[in-house]
Amino acid sequence: MTVMTPTAERAAAPAAAQPARKAAIADDMAMIRAASELTRDLVQPSARIYWTDFLASAFIGYAGVAAAIFAPTTAWMLAAALVAVLALYRAGSFIHEITHIRKNALPGFRLGWNLLVGVPMLIPSFMYEGIHSTHHNRTKYGTVEDPEYLPLALMKPWTVPLFVVAAAFAPLALIVRYAVLTPLSFLIPPLRKLVRERYSGLIINPMFRRRAPEGEFRRQWAWQEGGAWAWSTLLLAAGLFGWVPLRALLIFGAIASASIVLNQIRTLVAHLWENDGEVLTVTGQFLDSVNVPPPGLLPELWAPVGLRYHALHHLLPGVPYHALPEAHRRLKAALPDDSQYHKANYRGLPGLVAKLLAGSAKGAAV
Repeated sequence: MTVMTPTAERAAAPAAAQPARKAAIADDMAMIRAASELTRDLVQPSARIYWTDFLASAFIGYAGVAAAIFAPTTAWMLAAALVAVLALYRAGSFIHEITHIRKNALPGFRLGWNLLVGVPMLIPSFMYEGIHSTHHNRTKYGTVEDPEYLPLALMKPWTVPLFVVAAAFAPLALIVRYAVLTPLSFLIPPLRKLVRERYSGLIINPMFRRRAPEGEFRRQWAWQEGGAWAWSTLLLAAGLFGWVPLRALLIFGAIASASIVLNQIRTLVAHLWENDGEVLTVTGQFLDSVNVPPPGLLPELWAPVGLRYHALHHLLPGVPYHALPEAHRRLKAALPDDSQYHKANYRGLPGLVAKLLAGSAKGAAV
């Protein structure tokens, strides 16, 4: 789905208002070599960790949904809903890992994730696979061809709250996408092209257009979209015909909405969003990204499944999420104080949001 932001806002602010150009940053070869050499033994994903973490998160999340629906008081409902939001958000975040897992490294994981989370939450993995790999492309990151990038720090201040508010309506938009647009698009070929290009990806760049799937991925796309259509249609029918109490559907929808909003807030601080279309070096991309390492504990809730090490992930996209803490410890200890590596580490969410808002306000003032 797309956060609709006026394309005119992509225009860079005058040079005096812009942060230092990331495109001017040369590669820190000592950091890049160290990252490669010190983490060679960390690239194998652990099936035990993946399945245990994912299944536990999904179970707790759906148990929280049930507890919120049947809660005897509002206070208990809110408490159960909070647990459900955090657990389902964590379970949903494995979509990011699915895009990076090598073929056959974790047999059945993609299928299991889609059956338990992707289809029920209307975010099947085809909406991210192929999209996220483009974001990691060396020459496309931060450019108009990057589906996951907008120069938010250089845009009007109102674009930041709009970015978050739009996510609250995502569950409704996803129901329309699958229950309405999917069947109609197979009857109307031009609509099918529009749906495939613009409404079949978890993107934030409204200029991005998705290509038609091919080969095995086309078959994956077909069954996942079919499952999402069946589930969204069932949800609509359950509400219209009273098969499920409307209160239960609204609670489930509110929990889904809150989990997507939480992810959108996390997305706000995954990068500094200071590049306006220029091709960056690996180090430039790294410094435009964010780590929020320990000792803080809260980032593990709002940036789960390794997302608190997002800058490190851009440096080492092949390292599984459970190995990123060890990779960070090794690099932090091995690299000198003047290494670029330490410049991507931040303390927490509030400071990062304030930095983004200050950057956008500065751009608007000039």
